[in-house]
Amino acid sequence: MVATTSPANLAAAMAATPSPCRALLVLALAVTCLAQLAAGDSNGVYEPCSDAWIQRGDGFTFGVVFAGYDAFFSGNTQLSPCDRRLNLASSGQLAVFRPKVDEISLLTINTTTGFNPASAGGFMVAFAGRKYAARSAPIFVSNTSVTVSSFTLVLEFKKGRLQNLHWKKDGCGACTGKSNFVCLGKQTCAIRTQSCKTQGPVDCSIGIQLAFSGTDKHESVLNSWYEVSNLRQYSLYGLYSNLKDTLTGQFNKFF
Repeated sequence: MVATTSPANLAAAMAATPSPCRALLVLALAVTCLAQLAAGDSNGVYEPCSDAWIQRGDGFTFGVVFAGYDAFFSGNTQLSPCDRRLNLASSGQLAVFRPKVDEISLLTINTTTGFNPASAGGFMVAFAGRKYAARSAPIFVSNTSVTVSSFTLVLEFKKGRLQNLHWKKDGCGACTGKSNFVCLGKQTCAIRTQSCKTQGPVDCSIGIQLAFSGTDKHESVLNSWYEVSNLRQYSLYGLYSNLKDTLTGQFNKFF
């Protein structure tokens, strides 16, 4: 399954609760909503700031917020983006996804049509839940010098409840010897921002390779992380390179 969306203001997700499919329409996910329902999805939770109890094959809704690094903290404590004390509703930019549990997914965020992660603050946090709130550490995306466009995110569950979201470092093997790329901290490939559209020829849209680990509510083991853990970053680069034009075209047809 491949999911695709574009950022929306976080205030849309924090507003008064609408019906599930109307919420997804606001967040440009109506097509995914219908597809999941048709496939027998048993998870009726469609908002990233609500708690879900999942089984294999369900859809699972989570969010990714773009903001400055300090915007995710209150004092020295990192809070969930769902916590109103952070005031991300006015300062953050949100993308929401609903992948199928335990399937490897490639999620995309189009940065060629006006959204600039550097202007949004340059960092992102993945999150879901309220009582059982979980959030990733902030991870660097972009500044005026370099942009990271390829990420791997693992959602870890225990008995069907989300426990953690982990960004995995893939090394710099995929960008070695490529003039448009630099290696950050010997762990992450980044594109020189001046090479990104609209300044340059490279499509720096964000691709997130997503996988699952742990157990569902029936204690069935989620295996997709073990499948993707042996892949190198060039696998995502190649897949994303082949799919991005098709994904963008399909998105524009619907919205």
